[in-house]
Amino acid sequence: MPDRLYFLLGDLLANAAVGAAAGVAAALAVPAGWNMFAAMVLAMVLGMALASTLAFPLMRWFGAMEVMLPTMLGGMLAGMVVGMQAAMAPLAGLTAACEGAAIGLAALAFCSYVDRLLRTPHEALD
Repeated sequence: MPDRLYFLLGDLLANAAVGAAAGVAAALAVPAGWNMFAAMVLAMVLGMALASTLAFPLMRWFGAMEVMLPTMLGGMLAGMVVGMQAAMAPLAGLTAACEGAAIGLAALAFCSYVDRLLRTPHEALD
């Protein structure tokens, strides 16, 4: 993943927006009292569909793999977590958006960490 500020801000914006959109969509799609497993599966698919739709225009400027991998993971996780919470009790839209954005940013941090691990030469293997 490129380290320039332009790419970092684009990744942050894309992942926060996709996570927030997936969280709101999951909170709207899953009524309280649903089976949590069914809610998780529905919200996961919804989050991945939103991620592929929302991240597609950003790939031109920020790179395909650098945008799609973290946003797909973030959208999927945000949908799953917020969908399961919405199955337990109704969630406000702002709460779902904030939780989804936080999950999207956590997915970006995880992907960046794994990318660093894979690109850094390990001293033990030399």
